[in-house]
Amino acid sequence: MRPRPDGRALRAGAALSPTLLLLLLLPPPPPLPGRLWAAGTPAPLSATGPGAQQDGAPGAGRVKRGWVWNQFFVVEEYTGTEPLYVGKIHSDSDEGDGAIKYTISGEGAGTIFLIDELTGDIHAMERLDREQKTFYTLRAQARDRATNRLLEPESEFIIKVQDINDSEPRFLHGPYIGSVAELSPTGTSVMQVMASDADDPTYGSSARLVYSVLDGEQHFTVDPRTGVIRTAVPDLDRESQERYEVVIQATDMAGQLGGLSGSTTVTIVVTDVNDNPPRFPQKMYQFSIQESASIGTAVGRVKAEDSDVGENTDMTYHLKDESGSSGNVFKVTTDSDTQEAIIVVQKRLDFESQPVHTVVLEALNKFVDPRFADLGTFRDQAIVRVSVTDVDEPPEFRPPSGLLEVQEDAQVGSLVGVVTARDPDAANRPVRYAIDRDSDLDQIFDIDADTGAIVTGKGLDRETAGWHNITVLAMEADNHAQLSRASLRIRILDVNDNPPELATPYEAAVCEDAKPGQLIQTISVVDRDEPQGGHRFYFRLVPEAPSNPHFSLLDIQADSFTAPAWQSREVHSS
Repeated sequence: MRPRPDGRALRAGAALSPTLLLLLLLPPPPPLPGRLWAAGTPAPLSATGPGAQQDGAPGAGRVKRGWVWNQFFVVEEYTGTEPLYVGKIHSDSDEGDGAIKYTISGEGAGTIFLIDELTGDIHAMERLDREQKTFYTLRAQARDRATNRLLEPESEFIIKVQDINDSEPRFLHGPYIGSVAELSPTGTSVMQVMASDADDPTYGSSARLVYSVLDGEQHFTVDPRTGVIRTAVPDLDRESQERYEVVIQATDMAGQLGGLSGSTTVTIVVTDVNDNPPRFPQKMYQFSIQESASIGTAVGRVKAEDSDVGENTDMTYHLKDESGSSGNVFKVTTDSDTQEAIIVVQKRLDFESQPVHTVVLEALNKFVDPRFADLGTFRDQAIVRVSVTDVDEPPEFRPPSGLLEVQEDAQVGSLVGVVTARDPDAANRPVRYAIDRDSDLDQIFDIDADTGAIVTGKGLDRETAGWHNITVLAMEADNHAQLSRASLRIRILDVNDNPPELATPYEAAVCEDAKPGQLIQTISVVDRDEPQGGHRFYFRLVPEAPSNPHFSLLDIQADSFTAPAWQSREVHSS
């Protein structure tokens, strides 16, 4: 045992590793005259610097002394109970009598590293970690113990922390999420993962990593050098499994036995391709709708299922083969949100003429990937039966409007015409008729409730009303709420039942000295009847006029005549 500079006893060789011990047992290199040397390095690197003239050194011609330095190495993570021997510095002028005092300064001097001032032995007092600090730079001095005079120039040396494989690989950029399209070929690149190792990459294989798959190797592989993950099978199916959790391991020491390892979980999402056609869950659908449904009414909704997702499920629908109908009774649209087919009425429905419609509904994908054309047609068909339900409809007039004629001299009760209506329902219920009295306030016409025969209810006068517009009602015998209307125009035909009349009262005057042939008055007449070819009137004087020689009828022109007169006289028409 020998004393240490800090006053504690140091047991020689107690902290030496087997490797260092072997090296220390080797004979040190022979000392050079006038120089210091160092021992304790596994891989010595020596450098010689020019000496420096010491204080009080004799003679200007003396060669200056210098240090012979090697790089010291100290293993990291030392776990022994004694200080770890690093190495030794020694002056060639040291005769072993304790006259020289060795000191160090710099990084860690006096705390991490201590030097035995008598022997020059350096020990590490603390556990070192290369991943925190890889080397320490210190300065060494050799002084005369009695005078404290510097015997050698101060010089730097390095203590390098030697790496051991104490750091496992770490994946620093997780979590890792990658994706690959389903049905991708074997070997398709998914993503790359990389781990890092804090150990010294320049020393041994401590930081040389190899990648492998711990879990998920049935479906994926990883490149052992690059960490690129690839598919191992060609039949990944998103519809069967959409997500894989693959465990990737990185092992240092190039994967050799005893290497440290770290792992990470990589989530791989299988993305969709359009490899599934639409399929109707059933091959026949049945709907019913009332025959009174208006155009644009939705009959029902049908949806074809598609195992794909996103735009690969977008589809269109078509109606084909409308059997048993005149065609185009229905149309189909696609709900863009739900991808449902909406069947809509496009023409008026009639239970009596066609109670059932059968159509073929076809669904097909909008976007078909030609790579998967060999999987089959990307379409499907289903039959849709639409039953039209009967609605209690009002009677229908045939025709819904009409024109009738009757002579104005027709007797009360004379037949004007007959209207006909029938119940369009399958029951074909009896129909009853009536006249809407709001259209015939004077009740000029009547109708037979059973037959629809219209007769005159009062005398007619064309000159008073030449046209009559009436509304006829038809209703089911047992349900008067089911009612329909028809408009009739009745024309009153003229008969010659009105005599001509003076257009205005006339009073003529003539001077008593009027000459024979002088115009007295032009007379006009009218007739309220409606002749077929225009009015033609014949004029004559009243019976007493011919016996009066003073007046005579000179001319007859259409509906007027001119007569001469000798004196005032009234003229009358007959």
